Amino acid sequence: MPDQQKPHPFTELVRVMDTLLAPGGCPWDREQTPQTLVPFAIEEAHELAEAIENKDVEGTKEELGDLLLQVVFHCALAKQSGTFTLEDVIENICTKLIRRHPHVFGENKIALRDADEVLKNWVQIKNKEKEKAPQKPNGFGIPISLPALQRAQKIGDKTKSLRFDWENPQQVFLKAEEEFSELKSALASGDRDHTKEELGDLFFVLAQFARHLKFEAETVAREGNRKFEKRFEKLMNLTKSRNLDFTKLSSREKERLWEEIKTSENSKKNNDALK
Repeated sequence: MPDQQKPHPFTELVRVMDTLLAPGGCPWDREQTPQTLVPFAIEEAHELAEAIENKDVEGTKEELGDLLLQVVFHCALAKQSGTFTLEDVIENICTKLIRRHPHVFGENKIALRDADEVLKNWVQIKNKEKEKAPQKPNGFGIPISLPALQRAQKIGDKTKSLRFDWENPQQVFLKAEEEFSELKSALASGDRDHTKEELGDLFFVLAQFARHLKFEAETVAREGNRKFEKRFEKLMNLTKSRNLDFTKLSSREKERLWEEIKTSENSKKNNDALK
C-alpha cells in the first residue's frame, strides 16, 4: 500500500485549529472571541520583536509560529461566524501586494532606483486607497493599541507625507531642547497636569527625532531598557561579590559602583574596537 502523502504544514495547522474549535474540542479555545484574542496578538508580536532583536533564531522560529497561530485562530472564528475565511485574507493580501508593487507586477513597470523611491511610491498608492476607503475614527488611521512611541513615529510619517515636518534632525533637536525647557518650567510651577502635558510633548518630539535619524523610536527605547537592565544586574552581582548589602549602601556609594561598571564597559568597548 503506497504511503499517504503528508499534508502541507499550513494545512495541518488549519486542521488542528478547526479540531480545537469543533464540538468536543478545547473548552478554552471554544470560549474565545476576536476581542478576547487581541491582547495575545499584541503580546506575540512583541515577543517576536524581542527574539529578532536578540538574534535568537530558535526563539524567532517559535514566536513566528505563535503569531501565525493568531492569524489562523482569527480566521477560524470568522469562518464560524460567516464573516470571512482564511482564503479571503490570503487573497486580499496578495491583491494588495500586487497593487502596491506596480514596479514589479504592473503591465507598464516603473523603474524605481532604490528602496526610498519604492517606499515613496508605496505611500502614494496607499494614500489613494485611503481616500476611497471610509474614514477611520482617528484622523491618521493608526491603531490606538500600538505602543505610544511607535504610534508617534507613524504620525510623523503621515504628517511628512503632507509636507508638515522638520527639514532635518538638527531642527528636531532644537525643538526637543525647547520642549525640555518648557517641561522644566512646568515642573517648577508645581502644576502636575501641565507637567504631564509637557512630558508628553517631549516624548512625541523625541520620537520624531528618532524618525529623522532613521531609527525606530520603539526599538531604541527597548534597547535602552535592556541596557539598563543588564547594567543593573552587573551592579547587583558586583555588590554581592564584595559582600555588600545593596539596600544599606548610600546613594553616593551606589552611584560610585554604577560609574565603575560604566567605565569597565567603555574600556571593554575600546579594547574590542582595537582588535
